[in-house]
Amino acid sequence: MFQDLFDTYNWDETLKSIYAKTAKDVRNALDNPNRDLEDFKALISPAAAPFLEEMAQISRMLTKKRFGNTIQMYSPMYLSNECQNICTYCGFSLTNKIPRRTLTDKEILQEVDYIKSKGYDHILLVTGEANTTVGVAYIDNAIQLIRSHFSNITIEVQPLEQEDYELLKGSGLYAVLVYQETYHRDEYKKHHPKGKKSNFDYRLATPDRLGKAGVHKIGLGALFGLEDWRADSFFTALHLKYLQKTYWKTKYSISFPRLRPHSGGLEPKVAMTDPHLVQLICAYRLLDEDVELSISTRESEIFRNHIVNLGITSISAESKTNPGGYTVEKQSLEQFEISDERSTEAVAEMLKAQGLEVVWKDWEHYL
Repeated sequence: MFQDLFDTYNWDETLKSIYAKTAKDVRNALDNPNRDLEDFKALISPAAAPFLEEMAQISRMLTKKRFGNTIQMYSPMYLSNECQNICTYCGFSLTNKIPRRTLTDKEILQEVDYIKSKGYDHILLVTGEANTTVGVAYIDNAIQLIRSHFSNITIEVQPLEQEDYELLKGSGLYAVLVYQETYHRDEYKKHHPKGKKSNFDYRLATPDRLGKAGVHKIGLGALFGLEDWRADSFFTALHLKYLQKTYWKTKYSISFPRLRPHSGGLEPKVAMTDPHLVQLICAYRLLDEDVELSISTRESEIFRNHIVNLGITSISAESKTNPGGYTVEKQSLEQFEISDERSTEAVAEMLKAQGLEVVWKDWEHYL
């Protein structure tokens, strides 16, 4: 289990070791073709800032070598904003007195019709964490309802048991995104004071359950702003390397959510600037040529325009973060505010203008 490895590390000592990296360490990391986690520390350290242009060039080269001039587009579809957790940074938090909505089968298919009309064949299903209303049975029904419409179905829901993931995989589930939010145990508890999500260890063990269940792809990440992004990024990388070694048949992806405005208004404890995020994306690519890197509409138009050729392999567009947001309930509360509000067509044109081929699907569901 990853927790056994995780418990051998100390947060403060890890952070101190990152900040202690020197320009020489960065140079050695850049020159090392087989980079390890110590090299990764150097690449995310303050000492790497003067090397950002070189990092970007290497990241671009490695991405083109592995993924070609392609970028995959996907669409999130929020099924419910019901949630039994209290999370300080989320608009769906139990303490927020908002209208709650869970989509019916008819409403789900109505949303699907719109998403399909835009060309998407990869969909991300998202819910709050409410086992009584959007538990395994509801998620399983939603997957079976839409599986004939998409070649790739990913979910971002509450952590489940291994047997639940095995059931959903049998119904057509391809990938699961599960973000630890922060790997700082004490800070995690501050931001998740109530609900099943307050169990740090259970959430930390979720990717192990996914690996044992044989889920095709696992997505990792931390919510930047809750704690120092450098330490959280290191522990995400540590988690990734453990999983790749332990569940080597599984594919992996990393996402980069930065804390965005929402109903509740938590301000970031540690700000992550645009150059920091570019540095981190490039550092992950230099650490791992194969991992998929995804950027969402949380980021601005300008930032996304500049980052798509530097390591990113998948991107969302025209996202709605409220249930039924595309066609059913356009005015209900969103989980967080979107920054890039361009249409799917506009984002696709931007990608093509930069020499990228937009990939809507990469396999047929019947093969």
